[in-house]
Amino acid sequence: MATVTLARLYEDQGHRKDALEIYQEVIKHDPENKEAKIAVRRLSGERQVFLGANKKMVSYFIKMSSEEEFKKFENWLVKWN
Repeated sequence: MATVTLARLYEDQGHRKDALEIYQEVIKHDPENKEAKIAVRRLSGERQVFLGANKKMVSYFIKMSSEEEFKKFENWLVKWN
C-alpha cells in the first residue's frame, strides 16, 4: 500500500525515484493530499542540475514538507528574479 510515510522513508534513504512513484500513487488515491503534491513537485525538480545555485535555498527546497514552506520558497523565487 502506497503511503506518504513509506515514500518519506524511501526519500530519506536516497531512493528518490521510488519515493516519487509512491507519492504519485498516493495522489491517484487521494488527489487532495497536499504533502504528496508538494513532494512530487519537489522531487520532479531535482532532475536538473543548476550551476551557481544558492546552496542554502536548494537544501531548503529539497527538504520542504509543508505548503507554508513551499509558499515561502515561491516568494523567495519571485523576489530573486
